[in-house]
Amino acid sequence: MVKEIERAGIPVVHMCTVVPISITVGANRIVPTVAIPHPLGNPKLSLEDEKKLRRKLVEKALEALQTEVSGQHVFE
Repeated sequence: MVKEIERAGIPVVHMCTVVPISITVGANRIVPTVAIPHPLGNPKLSLEDEKKLRRKLVEKALEALQTEVSGQHVFE
């Protein structure tokens, strides 16, 4: 799905917990996330810290959307 959306000219960020799978499916902009059961959060953190974590991941994804890439790139 990611490759088809990109082919239509719409940039896509694949946020994932298992980067090798994203690479295998051909995603160009990959942002690693936290863990499989909680990709965009960590219930062990305080509410404030979890909000900061989520914001950081979303900001990274937005940065990736604005970045021209040729081929696959993992935004650490």
